Amino acid sequence: MRPHAGLPDCDVPVSRRSVLAGSVATSTFAVAAPITTFAAAEDDKQFMRIAIEEARRADFPFGAVIVRDGRVLARGRNLGRSQDDPTAHGEMVAIRRCLAAHGGAALKGATLYTSGEPCAMCMGAILWCHIGRLVFAASVQQLASKIDQIMLSSADVAATARFAPISITGGVLADMAMQLFDKR
Repeated sequence: MRPHAGLPDCDVPVSRRSVLAGSVATSTFAVAAPITTFAAAEDDKQFMRIAIEEARRADFPFGAVIVRDGRVLARGRNLGRSQDDPTAHGEMVAIRRCLAAHGGAALKGATLYTSGEPCAMCMGAILWCHIGRLVFAASVQQLASKIDQIMLSSADVAATARFAPISITGGVLADMAMQLFDKR
């Protein structure tokens, strides 16, 4: 993790941590994890714009992109209605496409960018795939103001999976992602 200049790096024992709505925050889940808050990096904004573009074309405004070493491995968007598949969330579609194209090893340590904080199903898949970093735009709390949500944060799900440490950054281009709900 790259702490923002001028902000201290804090070592705090963490078993679970909620990511604040509308802010950019990062957590790594482990027994004693550093919690660092910083401004979103330009790379994060660039890849989040791709996820939001996927969301623009989705059945419901959710899109995702999986990146490893600065290279896009897969994209996904919500296809729940068109495929009559309630599990076809943007994150799940991106994961399935990445698995088909590159195999499971490509996901280990990759970064998943998504326009909305993952639901419990998607977060479970992210953890089981050992994706090393999650970056989301709109939080569960923000999304719940526009669409039904399971009110469980990705941080809460991650805190139960000690087998899969993950860094979570939330709030990257959240306002841009939330605008998609106003256009529907």
